[in-house]
Amino acid sequence: MAKNEGQVVIKKYANRRLYNTGTSTYVTLEDLAKMVKKGEEFSVQDAKTGEDITHSVLTQIIFEQESKTGNTLLPVSFLRQLISYYGDQMQMVVPTFLEHSMKTFADQQVQMREHMTRTFGETPLTKNLQAPMQMMEEQVRRNTEMFRQAVQMFTPFTAQAEAPREPRKPADAKDLDELKEQLRSLQTRLDSMT
Repeated sequence: MAKNEGQVVIKKYANRRLYNTGTSTYVTLEDLAKMVKKGEEFSVQDAKTGEDITHSVLTQIIFEQESKTGNTLLPVSFLRQLISYYGDQMQMVVPTFLEHSMKTFADQQVQMREHMTRTFGETPLTKNLQAPMQMMEEQVRRNTEMFRQAVQMFTPFTAQAEAPREPRKPADAKDLDELKEQLRSLQTRLDSMT
């Protein structure tokens, strides 16, 4: 069983066939996607050169998943933003940010499932998590906004070159009081769930 630091090695041949050296069988991109979902570690090597091509194969899996399911994970606005960072000075920061964001998202998802299961027991809701996922989506929106602001801090001249925006109105006391009341209401709901 050929392994690379505890990982199964997948060999990719010139005819584009993939060979799992751990199981001594040919596999498909769909099989590799299943391995990823199960948390199985693997690396993909060009059979002729030995070059590590894991990144390009995983990218190919994402492309196939996005095109065949019709239920895409990557919104067009995200793809446009991502493409805009190629060759930009922020290109080095983006991978670390995305990796951290996905880890945080996964950790929060696990915590949410555990909390919902403790609170409501094993139900279709806790298995499916549609309603709690809305909370996760809000967290992703906040992370994205923080990232956008961080990018603007690192690229102040680019931000100035953008079209002028309407100045923000200062929040008055009434607006702040309404926001505080909404936060208190949300906190009360969260406390009642626990």
